[in-house]
Amino acid sequence: MCAHVLAAVAWPYANGPRHIGHVSGFGVPSDVFARYMRMSGHDVLMVSGTDEHGTAIQVKADSEGLTAEQTADKYHRIIAEDLQGLGLSYDLYTRTTTDNHRQVVQEMFTVLHDNGYVVAKKELGAISPSTGRTLADRYIEGTCPFCAFDGARGDQCDNCGRQLDPADLKNPHSRINGEVPEFVETEHYFLDLPAFAEALGQWLQTRQEWRPNVMNFSANFAKELQPRAITRDLDWGIPIPLEGWSDNAMKRIYVWFDAVIGYLSASIEWAKRSGDPDAWRTWWNNEEARSYYFMGKDNIVFHSVIWPSILLGVNGEGDKGGRTSDWFGTLDLPTEVVSSEFLTMRGSKVASSRGASIFVGDFLREFGPDALRYFIAVAGPENQDTDFTWDEFVRRVNFELANEWGNLVNRSISMAHKNVGAIPAAGELTEADTELLAASKGAFDTVGALLDACKFKAAITESMRIVSLANKYLSDQEPWKLKDDPTRRDTVLHVALQVVSDCNTLMTPFMPHAAQKVHEALGGTGVWAAQPQLVEVTETREDGSTKTYPTLQGDYATEAAHWASEPIEAGRELSKPSPIFAKLDDKLGETGPEWAPITTA
Repeated sequence: MCAHVLAAVAWPYANGPRHIGHVSGFGVPSDVFARYMRMSGHDVLMVSGTDEHGTAIQVKADSEGLTAEQTADKYHRIIAEDLQGLGLSYDLYTRTTTDNHRQVVQEMFTVLHDNGYVVAKKELGAISPSTGRTLADRYIEGTCPFCAFDGARGDQCDNCGRQLDPADLKNPHSRINGEVPEFVETEHYFLDLPAFAEALGQWLQTRQEWRPNVMNFSANFAKELQPRAITRDLDWGIPIPLEGWSDNAMKRIYVWFDAVIGYLSASIEWAKRSGDPDAWRTWWNNEEARSYYFMGKDNIVFHSVIWPSILLGVNGEGDKGGRTSDWFGTLDLPTEVVSSEFLTMRGSKVASSRGASIFVGDFLREFGPDALRYFIAVAGPENQDTDFTWDEFVRRVNFELANEWGNLVNRSISMAHKNVGAIPAAGELTEADTELLAASKGAFDTVGALLDACKFKAAITESMRIVSLANKYLSDQEPWKLKDDPTRRDTVLHVALQVVSDCNTLMTPFMPHAAQKVHEALGGTGVWAAQPQLVEVTETREDGSTKTYPTLQGDYATEAAHWASEPIEAGRELSKPSPIFAKLDDKLGETGPEWAPITTA
């Protein structure tokens, strides 16, 4: 049965190009899932964009001699181009500096305030002594007062999952320049999280199918809910829509609050651009719709606790009750929060802020998208931190993609092309033939169930198992020795090509670019796996000014790929195939590429 499925993808931050650790968490898993859901006949809306507000943008701007807006413009385009190159099939990838996003965020804030879930209070704010600017919580590190983890952030401890304030940390220091922050009294608005404890707790108890890491982080965080600041002393962000605050140049809505609302604002922007401004409601005001949120583990509680609390508050479903928004109506809470662990390099988190990065753009230029997509799917940090090494990457590409999958495609099509010139017809099937065909056809149920459960590593592993069975089948049947029995030879080749076609469908969510090539190598025409397009759009803002910016959009409804074993067409002409995957030089595993060399330090 067709379902409406929202794929809500975490928003990459616009303070630099993204590295492969980022896309291993939010990018590849979400796209594998969205592509599979579309192939299965579901109506998918995949949305996200670039997160462009906050102190980190201003810090980057200062370091590059740019304004905050110029910095956001620069990195939004770079990130959008990289995500397009990776093949992430967004229905809309936008940004948070749009007027549409501002309006949605301010409406959410206003309804929460009217319902009593946003309250003003004074607190100690962290100020940089050298600049006089507010230091964002995530730019302050120190020792966790609860578990003594050295490296806890000013908003939460990644080790024990507890919510923190910068002033709670022992030995706090700025991640920007190492200085000790000054703490001064300032007034801000806070989200009254304790007012959602009962409703949130009841809802979390219904989420037992979530990954263990998500449940553990969420349960720990929900035990000690505290009011959380949603405004900050800075001049780069969305104005606070309250009298006496909206015209204050140094008071803005906190970036974390406006970023999570982006899933809704992007859906609304997509609907406007589709020509039906209310189209987003099918995914947000529909109890039958399913919503999946994809991110790395450092963003779990924002999506599993804080975002659901915001939604409960806007729905008037917290302890204080309240009205719903005339604009939004009653909004659906997440069906599942799909979080990945960290992709590391030699035991260290791959992050540009920590000095160890392999940027997506560099990777794509040298190796293309599908080698990275495959590595993340089969060896990525789905359930535990995973160390990326060049030798493991080379081994996976050479022995699994080139020798196993690529070789199966190449030799099956090459033999059929050489002996028949087309897909041969099958004669009488043997037991070996029927066993392989049954395994291949049965994989659609097995792999599909795994993908539906967001178990991507198990799904790609099962798909590759069928590839291995097909390679063994060809080795056992030896069609190259059957020149004197062309009927049997053609039957073996037909069976092999049928399994190639099946495996290509199974592989399509993981490696859509290669899948298109295999589709064409099998004599197929047209678009098998659609790709996102970079589309320049123009927005007219409330003040009458216009802003042009790049988005990612795509027409995925017309692609030919769908989740089923389709009989191949005997007689379809075949050309001599080209290798789908090129083998890498083994030395790369020892040295790394020039732009990301392996060091012994």
